Amino acid sequence: MTILSFTIILFLGAVTAGIIGSLSGLGGGIVVIPLLTILLGVDLHYAIGAALVSVIATSSGSAAAYVREGITNMRLGMFLEIATTAGAVAGALIATVAPSSYIAVIFGGALIFSAVNSLRKKEEHVVKESSSLAVKLKLPSTYPVKKGEEVAYGTKNVIGGFSMMGLAGMMSGLLGIGSGAFKVIAMDTIMRIPFKVSTTTSNFMMGVTALASSVIYIQKGYIEPGICLPVMIGVLIGAMIGSKILMVADPKKLRVFFAFIILFLAINMIYNGIKGNI
Repeated sequence: MTILSFTIILFLGAVTAGIIGSLSGLGGGIVVIPLLTILLGVDLHYAIGAALVSVIATSSGSAAAYVREGITNMRLGMFLEIATTAGAVAGALIATVAPSSYIAVIFGGALIFSAVNSLRKKEEHVVKESSSLAVKLKLPSTYPVKKGEEVAYGTKNVIGGFSMMGLAGMMSGLLGIGSGAFKVIAMDTIMRIPFKVSTTTSNFMMGVTALASSVIYIQKGYIEPGICLPVMIGVLIGAMIGSKILMVADPKKLRVFFAFIILFLAINMIYNGIKGNI
């Protein structure tokens, strides 16, 4: 395969990954890594490095809009980034020494978990009372629902959410994905943050988490510009196309459809990991 044909296939695959990642809400890395490793035969570590770069790019673009709208809880996000950053560095260090086949199996398991989690019924809940630690850290806040109207919400179980964020960061550094499913569980299920706030705050955090782990991959030489550039541009274009489709399509049906695609990719990664093909 020539460099030109490799780049074209990679770019078109990254556009597809961006569309699927945007419509499923799980990010383009879930498709980029199987594309690079299984279809194009790229070493898993270089694939993870490229996926991390795409996470940084897409998170930076979408997070800015949510922050501007006042939905993202910046204080909560920066506090939880302490855990995710530490976890991301640890995960990246583990990834550089762990066998690729083991990482592939874990990646497949994480995809299955993320796909199943994306299908669960998400109900907006607002907790009025906060834990004493949350109050001390000034984590409770408000978010807009209509023009000039805001909803106040509380925060629970700060320690539990902080611990879960450490795991989310480790999975991000180890697998090169945004780990949005783990972050949302930490805020939505454990800390009882409203779903809209937890998803937007998670999006804001993804880029910072990916940046922390990408430093390790740069030091180890796993960030290859020839792979990262077409992936980053393709995923960005795909994410923009996906957001347009999402405006006119039924999001529930789309999530079910893409959940099966993600499950198929997960099974492939696990199979190839067990067989030692990655």
